[in-house]
Amino acid sequence: MTKKDKPMLIVVAGPTASGKSAAAVELARMIGGEIISADSMQVYRHMDIGSAKITKEEMMGIPHYLIDVADPTEEFDVVRYARMAREAISNIISREKIPILCGGTGFYIQAVTRDIDFSETGSLPEYREELAAYAAEHGNEALHERLRTIDPVSYETIHPNNLKRVIRALEYYKETGMTISAHNEAERQRETPYDLHFFVLNDDRAVLYDRIDRRVDFMMAEGLYDEVLYLRQMGLTRDMVSMQGLGYKEMLDCMDGRYDLDEAVRVLKRDSRHYAKRQVTWFKREKDAIWIDRADFGGDSIKIAEFMASTIGLKKGQ
Repeated sequence: MTKKDKPMLIVVAGPTASGKSAAAVELARMIGGEIISADSMQVYRHMDIGSAKITKEEMMGIPHYLIDVADPTEEFDVVRYARMAREAISNIISREKIPILCGGTGFYIQAVTRDIDFSETGSLPEYREELAAYAAEHGNEALHERLRTIDPVSYETIHPNNLKRVIRALEYYKETGMTISAHNEAERQRETPYDLHFFVLNDDRAVLYDRIDRRVDFMMAEGLYDEVLYLRQMGLTRDMVSMQGLGYKEMLDCMDGRYDLDEAVRVLKRDSRHYAKRQVTWFKREKDAIWIDRADFGGDSIKIAEFMASTIGLKKGQ
């Protein structure tokens, strides 16, 4: 099947605070597109401020999918995401619109763009329980450190608090003798079922980090602490996947007396910058990605969208 015989899929990816959501909305308005979120936190209801969830006003009338599709008490994983994203893509194409996958969760994007089969043969439940118990006793960072020697790529790209993925990486190595990062790289080489146009937005590191810091300040002003307090009152606990996201775990640490609020904000800013660095590292492995430096366009979302449309070969209103 040639590229022209495949359905078109546009990806607008990038690190946190890179302006990808605004650029994707402008692109969708220009070319008749609809947007599928590729964000592992925005899938959850009631988690709006900490996930920097796009607002109705920011959507500018463009339909968005895979936002608010799960309760934070649910286990939402890449398998479920990929199935729902493919359904959304088919729905959008059936109405002769163009699907735009937009977000910063690289694993979710890869699952869709490479049509990865997640059916797994075998697992080590006893070893998995052993690793979980180790993390509970010694801390997530201690378990994460065990990745450093056996799988340094996963050590750099998986956050210590993403306990599920840390455990899976260690389990996969014990089960197969192969690193999960090598497995993921092999999966990345799979032929895409789409006429894929992959864009990554980025910015000068100092500028991006300043935008991240200001975003955190905005989240705090908007009521992040109260949002997490409300979730806690709903019965959510720190061992749930949803509550291990950036912003939520730091506020929980503050509530539990580990930090005062100023220190929690400082840690959140630091960890958000580290996360952005890991996102850039992930997307650099996308060999066909077109990188867009926001500075080249003065940070103007419309100009960035116009560049993407012209690169694809689409015109306004097409």
